[in-house]
Amino acid sequence: MPSGSSSGRCCPRPCGAASGWTTEGSSGALLDTRSFPTTGDGYQQLLAWARSFGRLRRAGVECTGSYGAALTRYLHSEGITVTEVNQPDKATRRRRGKTDAIDAAAAAQAVLSGRATATAKSGDGPVEAIRMFKMAKSSAIKSRTQAINQLKAVLVSADPVLREALTGLSNSKLIRRCLELEVADGIAPAAAARHTLRLLARRIQHLTQEINDLTTRISTAIGACAPKLLECYGVGPDTASALLIAAGDNPDRMGSEASFAALCGASPVEASSGKTQRRRRNRGGDRQANSALYTIVLARLRWDARTRGYVERRTGEGKTRREAIRCLKRYVAREIYQTIIPPRQNTVTPASAG
Repeated sequence: MPSGSSSGRCCPRPCGAASGWTTEGSSGALLDTRSFPTTGDGYQQLLAWARSFGRLRRAGVECTGSYGAALTRYLHSEGITVTEVNQPDKATRRRRGKTDAIDAAAAAQAVLSGRATATAKSGDGPVEAIRMFKMAKSSAIKSRTQAINQLKAVLVSADPVLREALTGLSNSKLIRRCLELEVADGIAPAAAARHTLRLLARRIQHLTQEINDLTTRISTAIGACAPKLLECYGVGPDTASALLIAAGDNPDRMGSEASFAALCGASPVEASSGKTQRRRRNRGGDRQANSALYTIVLARLRWDARTRGYVERRTGEGKTRREAIRCLKRYVAREIYQTIIPPRQNTVTPASAG
């Protein structure tokens, strides 16, 4: 880093408590530490203080996807490159202790030394909207499933006449019939069962409308940032949103399709020792994105003849079905990356074409 520039770390707290920031010069010497409130004015004060030591080019921020998201967006808007910094390993923390100042110094050193190289997600585009919609949809699906299970549990102990009238119906027909139940006054078990079934049916209906609305909004947002993604075989709104969330609003931060595969946990990891040369599966990465790749592969295995032929060929070569599926996940990751980030076309000038 050039002399006079600085690098920093900020760890905001959810309660609005103070946060630490450390700057270091070209020699890596600690210059100062100071705390600022996690507010809009606090971010401005922090940036003005950091720039008082020289030109600020990079900043290391912890928790860029949660507590540090607002600060990351602010620094991006000011033209500063934000590097995502992981927490120190446990051995270092045991030796040095734990304070905001110590963590700030460790984060600044990680950026200056090059150990921290991951560019933070910008979080200021349609992918951030997809992330929030998907979070709300996941909770709505979980609540609807819980309500359906509760409705069926009420039927188990309900009056035989009511239970037999609602037995054998599909979920959709069962909910419609429960919505049509007449509520009787009183606190008798039969009246309570009818009232409870009608309330649960209303809740399920409302959650279903909410889920459908969020699915439409997610599809619209996907079309805004990756219009061709939903055209890929086996890719739906849920799997596409998980993969886009992993890539972020600035997918160009990934240098290659191998980086995206590693981000999704679909790249093999070297596990060789001595004369044994082998690779093992990647247990890291974004597990929701990895699950999305697996879902896409399963859909293609069911409906795509080429995919089934590939698995049969690899199993004939001695691979297990699980290993063949891992290879397919890697291929799907490459296809998704090329869809999210189209290959750059080389511009050829007339002078160089000859």
